[in-house]
Amino acid sequence: MTQSGIDPASIQKAELFSTLLEKEVDFVISRSGAVQLRRGARLFSPGERAAHFYMLIKGAIRVFKLREADGGEDEMARFTPGDAIGDFDFVRGAEYDACAEASEDSELIMFPGYGLSLDSFALEEPHVLCRILLNSIMMMTSRIKSTHKLYVENMSWVQDLDRRAYEDPGTGLWKQSFLTDKINSILEDPMALIMLKPDRFKILVDSRGHGAGDEAMVRISMVLKNITRRMGRGWPLRFKSNEVGIVLNKCDVRKAEKLAQELLAGIAALKPVPAQKDIPAFSFSATLCYSVWPADDTSWDNLFQQTYSLLLDTWKAGGNRVARYRKEGKQ
Repeated sequence: MTQSGIDPASIQKAELFSTLLEKEVDFVISRSGAVQLRRGARLFSPGERAAHFYMLIKGAIRVFKLREADGGEDEMARFTPGDAIGDFDFVRGAEYDACAEASEDSELIMFPGYGLSLDSFALEEPHVLCRILLNSIMMMTSRIKSTHKLYVENMSWVQDLDRRAYEDPGTGLWKQSFLTDKINSILEDPMALIMLKPDRFKILVDSRGHGAGDEAMVRISMVLKNITRRMGRGWPLRFKSNEVGIVLNKCDVRKAEKLAQELLAGIAALKPVPAQKDIPAFSFSATLCYSVWPADDTSWDNLFQQTYSLLLDTWKAGGNRVARYRKEGKQ
């Protein structure tokens, strides 16, 4: 132990000081301070600048975030003796985004000590500061690499989780929320939007029940999925209860019209629902509306809304055909 009561071995456990020589460690100790916290006392709070970092000698520290919605807490980490706290925020000069609180009476080493900063070290021991800064760069690089490695190793799991968050459970299609959240990142000139609404669907549900309607939506969804699988791109989506469609990148007007006609034929080719006693057989048909960004409208949001409005108008007028939305003045 040194005269300050700080064990040099505890200092060298910190990544920032792991390569320092004995005399350099003594210098760091001389510029460190001691912190004692009672149970429940805060070590730091959100918004505070990370001007120090800490090494826990005795006790326990928990780090948590406060939830604005209900005032509750989400615990992020717990630290035990020997752990460094806040070193990554310190070397980045960041602001804390969480709370650190003593979960029992605790003792810590604080670096730099009260009233000191790394700038003051540059005047006293510039070579020590250089070693510390070099260690900080190595530490950040190592953690970034570790994070990247963890992401790469779990990429399929991350992608699957993202997919599940946007997947419609009834049909396996993408939800409309996927398009709302991701359109800025997937929008690519030309981008086709094809919307489909099955005709006379209420008759099917009223006469056969919601189970028949659910089964029909699964069959319709398969027609959409088969097209995107064959194309090797695009997103089959469920917009509302029985309104579905496709968003397809690298798809010009000519190709979009061809796909819309193919969808119309694909729905008509679905096997009819057989007759049951006095309930007649139900054959499928659909109303489709398509448009292409930016050829038909330079605003994606307006193109989406107007294509949907035209879909409903065409469906109400009798359906069973394909219509195209084009903003007035567009050729």
